[in-house]
Amino acid sequence: MPFQLQPRYRSYGAGHLFHSSRSNKSHSTSTPWSGSLQFSEHSLLHLLLISEPSHEIVNMSSINTPLLFAVLATAVSAYSPSMTPEQKALLYDSYYQNHRIQWYLGYVWAATVAAIFTYRITVTGLRYVRTLACLENEKQHYFVNPHPGWAALRRNIIDAPLFRRRHNREFKLSAAASMGTLPGRLQTMYLVGYLAMNIAFCVVSIHWGGGNVATEIRNRTGVLSVMNMLPLFLLAGRNNPLIKLLDISFDTYNLMHRWIGRIVVLEAVAHTAAWMASKIMAVGWNIIGKAMASSQLILTGTIATSAFIMLLLHSPSVVRHAFYETFLHVHIVLAIIAIVTVWIHLKTLPQQVLILGVIVIWVFERTARVAILIRHNVGRGGTKAEVEALAGEAIRVTLRMARPWKFRAGQHLYLYLPSVGMWTSHPFTIAWSQEEQDLTSEKLPTDTLDVLARRKTTMSLIIRRRTGFTDSLWKKAENAPDGRFFTNALVEGPYGAADSYESYGHVMLFAAGVGITHAVPHARQLVGGYANNTCATRKVVLVWILQSPEHLEWIRPWMTEILAMEKRRDCLRILLFVTRPKSTKEIHSPSASVQMFPGKPDVGALISAEQAKQVGAMAVSVCGTGGLGDDVRRAVRERCEKTTIDFYEESFTW
Repeated sequence: MPFQLQPRYRSYGAGHLFHSSRSNKSHSTSTPWSGSLQFSEHSLLHLLLISEPSHEIVNMSSINTPLLFAVLATAVSAYSPSMTPEQKALLYDSYYQNHRIQWYLGYVWAATVAAIFTYRITVTGLRYVRTLACLENEKQHYFVNPHPGWAALRRNIIDAPLFRRRHNREFKLSAAASMGTLPGRLQTMYLVGYLAMNIAFCVVSIHWGGGNVATEIRNRTGVLSVMNMLPLFLLAGRNNPLIKLLDISFDTYNLMHRWIGRIVVLEAVAHTAAWMASKIMAVGWNIIGKAMASSQLILTGTIATSAFIMLLLHSPSVVRHAFYETFLHVHIVLAIIAIVTVWIHLKTLPQQVLILGVIVIWVFERTARVAILIRHNVGRGGTKAEVEALAGEAIRVTLRMARPWKFRAGQHLYLYLPSVGMWTSHPFTIAWSQEEQDLTSEKLPTDTLDVLARRKTTMSLIIRRRTGFTDSLWKKAENAPDGRFFTNALVEGPYGAADSYESYGHVMLFAAGVGITHAVPHARQLVGGYANNTCATRKVVLVWILQSPEHLEWIRPWMTEILAMEKRRDCLRILLFVTRPKSTKEIHSPSASVQMFPGKPDVGALISAEQAKQVGAMAVSVCGTGGLGDDVRRAVRERCEKTTIDFYEESFTW
């Protein structure tokens, strides 16, 4: 905080601090002035630097004087000169408190980022040390036993659902209408704490015994609403720098974005309601319409609040899921209206710089998207997509990138197919990638650099048919000759704070349906690391739950390549559970390391079986339905205090 002042000041003798615009002489009387309020730097400092108990003079070097004058002078000059000196002194104090609380809120954000960053750095360092210690250690006994306190913390706080079991299992009204999911226990604790802090900031240091309570609450809630717009827009972006810095998923940031948005709306409504209350009590209802008609400040504030309310009302999960494209476009339009009107509303006020920060965040994020699209898709013929309809209403999209592109296992991209979805983009996990020789050029390569330049990256996705974009995509592929078509594409990414399991001696990968796209890259990476002795992993168990054996065709070429990798049989075991087989003849196990079973798996029994022969620390990952994720989470929590087991869930709830 750039200055330290006592929160209360003496109200006696405050009249000499103000003077009329008609005279440069200071006044010591409490008689109201007819001219507009003005004040000198000397008189304002006199008010600010005398504290209530001891008249102690504050160190001038600790005061951000220009900013403080801007905050107080701009604000108080807007008020009626008929206010008594005592009221004006209290009003000065309230503006100082607003400025102070802005800093406090900023400190909370900075402390949160610093704490999470410290945690991530510590965990990353420990995992790196564990990897080095286990490269030549086949048993890894030391890392099997968990730390009791850490295991209890993970079980009861970090990995715990809000209540007993349910977390990512959606509350559904129909196949297309979802009411959303419940946040985790740690997420809920932070959200409740953040909401409570905002409520406290709305009422702390308000002069409840004075005559300007509504005015002070109006100003306070307005300041907080604008301040919260900074993290609101930052957390909404795909190119949010905190994703990589803190290694937190976009899914979690999206949750925070939604709840901070609700706080912004509630504070904006409280801001407007407090203004209306003060006017109605003083003049009556008629003044509301007149103020909106005659004041740009009031009109733009009303429009901004209305836009915020509409943003809140059209954003429930059931609307987002059922009408995603419509929701997205309306959301952007309303957000632009809110930003523009708040900017005009804050004209000449110091808080306008906060809206400038919001605009900078948004422009930077959108510019980054365009830059990424140009970098990866422009030149060398552009990016091409082969779209193929598969059994089980799935789609395989093979992208031949215009330029080389590297990604980490677990990351995702945003796909634009203008011929299907126009300018809209949709996130999909990258299931596979490989380098191919570019055979389209007529010239032969002449050196090593030329050979590398001719290589092209091929990315593959598996997409399940849902509604909207994916439904249109599947129908177009299904109706095309040979069940496939080719089109131009744009690809944005890669995105995601991908988790690495290379420091774990034992890894279990659970997947359901198209969730296999998350598990396959990890299996490939871990088997390769085992063969090259570059990771701690000694055992990998891939559990895939699928409805029909024909779904194996989704990933057959990739699994064939993984099964042919060096030393694969020594470390990788694949368990396939077919939930809807047409007959028992379809269920057969190709080998001891690739086994097929009918029905759903007993997740707890599978984890217990691996725990009995655990090598080092164990990572258990899941990507699939919300129900499967909740089952795996529960099984891990029940066993994490016996041996070291860390839980990871890949989900995209929005």
